[in-house]
Amino acid sequence: MALDPRRNPRLIAALKLLAPGSELRAGVNDIIKGHLGALIVIADREEIEPLVSGGLDVDIPFSPQMLYELAKLDGAILLDAGLARILIANVHLMPDAAVPTSETGTRHRTAERVARQTGAIVIAISQERDTVNVYTGGARYQLDSISEVLAKATQGLSTLQNRRTQLDRAADDLTLQELVGDVVIDDVLTVLQRSEMAARMIGELERNVVELGLDGRLVAMQLSELSDGVFEERIATIRDYRNAETTADDDEVVQRLAGLRYSELVVVRKLAETLGYEAVAGSEGALRPRGYRALARAADLDDAETAQVIAAFPSFDALMRATLRELEAVDGLAPSRADDVQQGLRRLHDRVLRQGK
Repeated sequence: MALDPRRNPRLIAALKLLAPGSELRAGVNDIIKGHLGALIVIADREEIEPLVSGGLDVDIPFSPQMLYELAKLDGAILLDAGLARILIANVHLMPDAAVPTSETGTRHRTAERVARQTGAIVIAISQERDTVNVYTGGARYQLDSISEVLAKATQGLSTLQNRRTQLDRAADDLTLQELVGDVVIDDVLTVLQRSEMAARMIGELERNVVELGLDGRLVAMQLSELSDGVFEERIATIRDYRNAETTADDDEVVQRLAGLRYSELVVVRKLAETLGYEAVAGSEGALRPRGYRALARAADLDDAETAQVIAAFPSFDALMRATLRELEAVDGLAPSRADDVQQGLRRLHDRVLRQGK
């Protein structure tokens, strides 16, 4: 499965610079409207200078208008890393010819090699096709039109809505099984699978929001609502059911999940292995939660408080039956927080069992 290049943090930073509403995007749009080609390099002067030959040392304040005018010249344009100034125009860049490139055109081959050889952000605008390609390190991304990105985001929000509904249903089912003491591995893996799928969709939509800039405000608001609690559900499920004997920590499970292809997320054995269970059948009917999911749903505790509460009780059942006095005796838990926990656990118990009838 090909990875979305926008997962690269450096490319995400570049997309933010090029987001609609920014001065750089305005200049790029003007270049496209003028049917011009351009090679724009954003970097510290010292970093790019070894590759520079000739050019005009303009050193003027950056503006979209000046970027457009300088694009009428043949060479590359160097902008400082803070996008405050245009440093050099009409420059010939000479990257190492031994640096690998998958591009064919001269401008794009130069752009990819410069990006690979340095830490620069390089933008190549094609005069013939009116396309914009962004290069950072080994990553390359072609900017889509705002209407295309917005259409993707709208479709993504619909998909996320469906996945969120499925996740909430599976999470409620798992909580019910926890309360009645009848958890099997399939219940856990369903929540893990659906939370991971929702998390991946959230990541894709977050990158859409970055690319949309000011035009993505409505998408960002809807995304914030739909993503609330997804990552918390995923990590709480991992903390409750991770096999501590075969996994080092929670982060290892998160990384294992991230390494699965979409096709592998539907394979029960693969999902079980991320939690450290090699024999799925041997785990059925033998799982008991530690209490992280219940506490996450019952009270707004920080990680330290949650860990202290979990450590204070020998089992999930003991936690669910905890008296106020027992909770007040937990180290690091204020009396008011103890009351919040007890009331929250009671509400959770009553709500889930009532829904399960």
